[in-house]
Amino acid sequence: MSAHGFKTLLRWHWISSALCLIGMLGFAITGFTLNHAADIEAQPVLTRWQATLPAPVLAAVQAAQPAREGGDAPMPAALRQWVAESHGLRLPAGLAPEWSAEEFYLALPRPGGDAWLRVDLSSGESEFEDSDRGLLALLNDLHKGRHTGAVWRAFLDVFAAGCLVFCITGLLILHRHAGQRALTWPLTAAGFVLPALLVLLFIH
Repeated sequence: MSAHGFKTLLRWHWISSALCLIGMLGFAITGFTLNHAADIEAQPVLTRWQATLPAPVLAAVQAAQPAREGGDAPMPAALRQWVAESHGLRLPAGLAPEWSAEEFYLALPRPGGDAWLRVDLSSGESEFEDSDRGLLALLNDLHKGRHTGAVWRAFLDVFAAGCLVFCITGLLILHRHAGQRALTWPLTAAGFVLPALLVLLFIH
């Protein structure tokens, strides 16, 4: 490899390492917490309320109900406005609820928590529950890409590509200096052999 090529390699290596540094630290920490999830207790914070929909809002929900069982229909704007004004629950447009003959049900999963809204289509009785599992659960779900949406999943893909660049350029730099460092390839091989042995011997 020419001197210019090696300088370019070093540049790619340090740029990719700088871009991925914080993310790799975060993924290493949440990898540990996920591995010990059963040992780390979390006390979810629950928020609940029950209320009866005003007659105009109930009428709007009933009018939006699909004609056939299990059909698709968006959340009525009147219901979204009512939960925002009455309970401070601001929901984006375009959510896809589940409809049945008896009720409207809206699942609201998110990283680090879960929530749902249910409305009885005959009586207008509504019920809401939110479960917030805390910061650690949020970080763990971000690690897994759970309920994070398309933008975060795209970021994870870009981050994975950056890590590949960092690792591959690091391997090429190791190859460049391996002649002066006798332990380079034995240590590199150990990084592959040890996990492989653990899989073969202890994972069934």
